[in-house]
Amino acid sequence: MTVRIALCAGETSGDQLGAGLVEALRARFPNAQFAGIGGDAMRTAGVDTWWDASDLAVMGLTEVLAHLPRLLKLRRTFRQRVLDWQPDVFVGIDAPDFNLGVERWLKQRGVRTVHDVSPSVWAWREHRAAKIGASADRVLCLFPMEPPIYAKHGVDAIFIGHPLADAIPLHPDRAAARAALGEPEDAPILALLPGSRLGEIRRLLPVFTDAARRLATDIPGLRVVVPAANAQCHAAIHESLGDATDIRVVAGQAQAAMIASDVVLLASGTAALEAMLCKRPMVVGHRIAPLTYRIVQLFGLLKSAHVSLPNVLAGEALIPELLQDDCTPDKLHAELLRWFRDADAVAALQPRFLALHEILRRDASQRAADAIAEVLQSR
Repeated sequence: MTVRIALCAGETSGDQLGAGLVEALRARFPNAQFAGIGGDAMRTAGVDTWWDASDLAVMGLTEVLAHLPRLLKLRRTFRQRVLDWQPDVFVGIDAPDFNLGVERWLKQRGVRTVHDVSPSVWAWREHRAAKIGASADRVLCLFPMEPPIYAKHGVDAIFIGHPLADAIPLHPDRAAARAALGEPEDAPILALLPGSRLGEIRRLLPVFTDAARRLATDIPGLRVVVPAANAQCHAAIHESLGDATDIRVVAGQAQAAMIASDVVLLASGTAALEAMLCKRPMVVGHRIAPLTYRIVQLFGLLKSAHVSLPNVLAGEALIPELLQDDCTPDKLHAELLRWFRDADAVAALQPRFLALHEILRRDASQRAADAIAEVLQSR
């Protein structure tokens, strides 16, 4: 009998996770059919994508409100199409604001559901774990601190590790990355990653480039590289930079840019984890829409002492986080300069990052496929 697996991924990171999962599942179920929402990577892996993952790439409370009618209509249409397709299991990959509602609706109608990538219950309202359990028969966690939180609420959750930790070598080849980018072997390089959402790029790139140009006055021969996640991001970056020739924009190749760099300046999110796995010192600079930030502050929604994953995993401030009003060119410049000039601090960071990498290196796609196979076999 053919197994039908419906999936929904939002954004580039979810699309990559979905592609790895589909490949691992296909090894177990060679005749499986895959359909749902995904991006280029999932399409290449053989998923029939009814809508593109970019349709879900909306960030922040106020931004979501602006897109809410469209997103609600999409969710209604999508969940009915999934139900009509009669999948053996539905897998929501990240995008919790969208997927958890779809999962709950499908679960109430007898569809088995799995949520891949636990929402950040360690940071935002731990009591959500019980509600997530009402949506998903099983939750797949990328980080080790998450399953114990779910266990307190009686939710089936397992730690599978992080696919990026499997994909990135424990000791990345910096010289090869520079050669792949066509960058000099001995030049100082700063990688700028202002995010993969257009709103992030518009908010952060002008601040990041200002800091980078200040840094260039202190670091002779500094090379600044900005990877663009996709064509839309590429256009937004070029719009911000104008005719500037002191900053190089490359299509994709974010990981190569990180490995090749001496220091990375980035928005918070998966990119910070990736930079950690690439063993590069970094500065996290982040701003969200002012109204969203005020709401977060007013209601005390952020429970974690840190926002970047390297710091959360370490339980301490390994890297600087400059958020909202602190995310200024002056402050970013000062922290970047410290990494360029303090070789001992950079050296001390390496074993910490390596230890965290080893914790997360668990063959995540295979473990996720095993977990989903168990759900299928329990029908």
